[in-house]
Amino acid sequence: MDRFNMLQDYSFYFQFTLTGYGQRLEPNVPSWQETVSTFRNLSDMIGKDRVIWRYDPIILSRQLTIEYHADRFEEIARHLSGKTGRCVISFVDMYKKPKRNMASVPIIEIQMEQMIKTASILSRISSKYGIELTSCAETTDLEQYGINHGKCIDDKLIEKISGFTLAVKKDSTQRSECNCVKSVDIGAYNTCVHECLYCYANYNYNRVHSNYASHDPQSPLLFGKIRPEDKIHERKAESCRKAQTPLF
Repeated sequence: MDRFNMLQDYSFYFQFTLTGYGQRLEPNVPSWQETVSTFRNLSDMIGKDRVIWRYDPIILSRQLTIEYHADRFEEIARHLSGKTGRCVISFVDMYKKPKRNMASVPIIEIQMEQMIKTASILSRISSKYGIELTSCAETTDLEQYGINHGKCIDDKLIEKISGFTLAVKKDSTQRSECNCVKSVDIGAYNTCVHECLYCYANYNYNRVHSNYASHDPQSPLLFGKIRPEDKIHERKAESCRKAQTPLF
C-alpha cells in the first residue's frame, strides 16, 4: 500500500476477498479483523467504488452453517459499510484441484434450497448496510432476492473510473454464466502463498513456494527470468476506448 504512486498513471480497482474462514481453509491469510482494517484503509486511499468486497466462495459444512454465514457476513458488512459499494458472492464449485485440497474438510454439497436461503439472508444484510450484492458466474437466477448477475471484469465500472466509454464484448472464452468482458490475465498458477484450500489456481504447494522464491523484481516475468531459449511473442493489443473524448 506504500507503492500506490506506481499506479498513478492507471485506472484500476481491486477485487478484495474477505471471508473470515480462518486458518483451516485459509492457512496464511491474516485474521479477518486485520484484513478489514486493510480494506478500510485501502478504501480511504482510493475511494469505495474502487474496492469490491468478495465474500466467496460460500462453503457449507457442519461448522460453516447458514447461520454461521449470516453472522460472519453481517459482522464484516458492518465494518465495511461506507467503505465499499458492492459485494460479490458465489457458491463453491468443486473443481478437481480444490476438491483434492479440501479432502480433509467435510463440506456439504449445497442444494438449491440452501443456496436460496443463504442468498436471501445475505441480501437483506447487505441492503441494511448500503452494499449492493451481486453474484459471480452463478447458474441460479437470484434477482428476485435483490442479487443481480455481476461481472468481475466490469466495463461499466471501468468506464466510471476511467471516464471513457468502452467498446468491448463479453469474454467468449469464459463459461456462459460469466458476464465478464474480454481481458488479458497476467497472473499465473501456483504463485499465491495464502494457500486457500478452495483455490483452483494452486495445485502444487511445493511449486508455489519455488515459484514465489524465484520472483525477481527486475524481471519482466511474474516469477523467474527470461532464458536464452525462450521465445517472446508480441501480443496484438488495441485500445477498447470507444472515443478519445472523456465522458466527464
